[in-house]
Amino acid sequence: MQPNEVTQFLSRLKQTLIDIENLNIPTIAAIDGAALGGGLELALSCDIRVSGPNSVVGLPETGLGIIPGAGGTQRLVNLVGISKAKELVFTGQRLKPEEALKYGIFNKASFAESNNPLGTNDSNLKSGYDLAFEMAAIVSTKGPIAIQMAKKAINLGASASVAEGLEIEQLCYNRVIATEDRLEGLKAFKEKRQPVYKGK
Repeated sequence: MQPNEVTQFLSRLKQTLIDIENLNIPTIAAIDGAALGGGLELALSCDIRVSGPNSVVGLPETGLGIIPGAGGTQRLVNLVGISKAKELVFTGQRLKPEEALKYGIFNKASFAESNNPLGTNDSNLKSGYDLAFEMAAIVSTKGPIAIQMAKKAINLGASASVAEGLEIEQLCYNRVIATEDRLEGLKAFKEKRQPVYKGK
């Protein structure tokens, strides 16, 4: 690819990842193999990342004489901090599930314990897809408007001062307070049953 073609491609890719990040519904990245470079950048644009035992993640671009170009240098910092992000980008280190979980890149991961004689062939280990479906099943039981507003409050508040973040949170709270879902949630709690939300 010529430099101008690369720039155009990256521009489209960045916008796609921004669009994913800005969806008003939760997004879960299920990783069950290699997510290197753009693959990890895609996962970083999701709200939640889960991994099976055979995944490997990293941003190896500096080894190719380039840098992550679809938001990896920015989104990784928010998860692991500036110092660890620099280390991972500068070295291009590839992380196994347990390392990525420890650093906060993964929310959940399935991996063989070092004292497990079966290693990663343990049939009890869950895949990234299984973990993603479990997480989605939990999230899907919550009020859909509440989930949308929680995501909005967190995303917008993350780059704001505490005072601004509290204002954003209040605006989002005001949006859920007048919903039928709130009334259903309170009624279900009182009746000791699962709520049936309608997104209204």
